Amino acid sequence: MTAGDSLATGQRSLGDKDISYPLWPPLTNGCPRTSTDEVAYPVEVDYTYERVNSDLLSHSGRGSRGSGLDRWAPLLPPLAAPGLGEGGTPLVDIGGGVFVKDESRNPTWSHKDRLNRCTVSAAVGVGAQGVVVASSGNHGASAAAFAARAGLRCVVLASDGMPPAVDTFLNAYGATVLPVPEAARWPLMRQLVERFDLHPVSNLTVTHTGHPFGAEGYKTIAYEIFTELGVPEAVFVPTGYGELLFGVWKGFAELKRLGLAQRTPRMFACEPAAGGPLAAALRAGRLTGRIPVGPTSAYAIDCSVAGHRGIVAVRESGGEALVVSDEEMRSAQSELAGQGLWAELSSAAGLAGLRGYGAFDGPVVCVSTSSGFKDLSVGSRKSEAVEPTWDGVLSRLRATGFPT
Repeated sequence: MTAGDSLATGQRSLGDKDISYPLWPPLTNGCPRTSTDEVAYPVEVDYTYERVNSDLLSHSGRGSRGSGLDRWAPLLPPLAAPGLGEGGTPLVDIGGGVFVKDESRNPTWSHKDRLNRCTVSAAVGVGAQGVVVASSGNHGASAAAFAARAGLRCVVLASDGMPPAVDTFLNAYGATVLPVPEAARWPLMRQLVERFDLHPVSNLTVTHTGHPFGAEGYKTIAYEIFTELGVPEAVFVPTGYGELLFGVWKGFAELKRLGLAQRTPRMFACEPAAGGPLAAALRAGRLTGRIPVGPTSAYAIDCSVAGHRGIVAVRESGGEALVVSDEEMRSAQSELAGQGLWAELSSAAGLAGLRGYGAFDGPVVCVSTSSGFKDLSVGSRKSEAVEPTWDGVLSRLRATGFPT
């Protein structure tokens, strides 16, 4: 699949959709005409939708354009970087009309691979020598993998409290890992962008915009759900800055625009109760929001600032922003494990949100974003040795409630 398959034509402001820009260069600082010192408005990628082949999003189109994100190349920014087989993750039926979109099956075991196929492609498109990312988890690992695949350098500004397993993961890809205090990560990233030929693949702005190409990769989750299930009643999404939430919503909105779907699902943002900036902004009727974040083990989504993309997705879909406690996420994580799905605690926020919300008449999808390998607690538990005799084994079985 070549970058030339893309039908992308330009970038459009989410602050004022009448304002548009050329496709290149990607506007990593958001919309320059509508953004202010307090609010940064993202831009999204626009396409010549009238040229989309109707078979692209039908069952008959499966396999005709390759697998993973390459299948959806016409509705993505130019895929100039080679892929790793990202996308095409399973939709697992866990009963009661609830389906789990298991994003841990991606190459680096998280949804971020969909984003970074697109952002690293942007780096290749502008001729950068490498990428820089501020992350202590999924985003950094994914960016490092796709940069390595494309032959680019990768600098990861991580927090000094990142999980040891993630540190090992990042270094395995040859990334330059720089653990620094969280408050220093973004100022240092700006300097790295300005002083070196590095392309930023994470946020640079006062309120979150993110990379304009990145959220486009998340649309493919909606396309995949649609080809298997149609349009669900609702989609529950673990939410930090809202890029994933927006991308899934935009994918369904495009299906409606193309006349393939009659509606979009309601989008539910599921944030940690320790923070919840999107929920706070919506309650206050603001376009974004910044709040303090309390302690939580859901480190992947413990954001203090909301992005405007999340506001758009919730409002346009008639959805809601929910907050879930660590205890609710742990309960949902255990439920997923009981179905054979090992999810990071943050990833269980979607199912936790659904369980606290109530039932729906039609099918519901909960996105599970990442593998339990990424949790802070990984490596802290060790199974107790057992006496290597039948009596010893039988005693342990009885102690764990095993029917003997």
